[in-house]
Amino acid sequence: MPLNDTYIRSLKPDLKPRKYFDGGGLFLFIPTSGSKLWRMAYRFNGKSKLLSFGEYPTVSLRDARARREEAKQLIAKDIDPSEHKREVRQAKIDAERNSFENIAREWHETRMAEFSEKHQGTVMYRLETYIFPAIGKVGITKLETQDIMAVVKPLEQKGNYETSRRLLQIISQVFRYAVITGKAKHNIAADMRGALRPRKVTHRAALVEPEKVGQLTRN
Repeated sequence: MPLNDTYIRSLKPDLKPRKYFDGGGLFLFIPTSGSKLWRMAYRFNGKSKLLSFGEYPTVSLRDARARREEAKQLIAKDIDPSEHKREVRQAKIDAERNSFENIAREWHETRMAEFSEKHQGTVMYRLETYIFPAIGKVGITKLETQDIMAVVKPLEQKGNYETSRRLLQIISQVFRYAVITGKAKHNIAADMRGALRPRKVTHRAALVEPEKVGQLTRN
């Protein structure tokens, strides 16, 4: 008989661990401590295996059943749900380790050491103020040019041309470091040359009258 919330809430720990089955391999495991833990028993390649879905009521009966169906769909595709769960967890860990922010901080610590403390502080300020809030948590290999444009273009549109250029330079240097250290395959920021307005150069008028040249040298 399938479980229901009223029945689950009424369950108490016993002197021995107990299992309460819902069907399709899903069951609620209650150890002597009284925790109510979702489990799913299944077979893959002839071997008995077990999946953990979390604790009730944090993981509701409805959620546990949904996860059971997801696991069954994976098995139907000849994918081991336990291995798939491990790979997803590892991919998340790798993505966090290789986030733009983590790599940028590593770059800043190793490559900015030769610069003055003032310059190091300026670069870190720009990273923490403009760049990290936008793309810091994203894995560096997941970033695309439009993500970077979303960081620098709004500043350019507000007339902060120098800041937008500096940010693009910093992002490009972080990507270059990621490529060198094997954390990325390509510096996509390097492909963005010309994406921002060129720097304005102010030319001074030439002094051609001798008396004005003399006045300038005397001042």
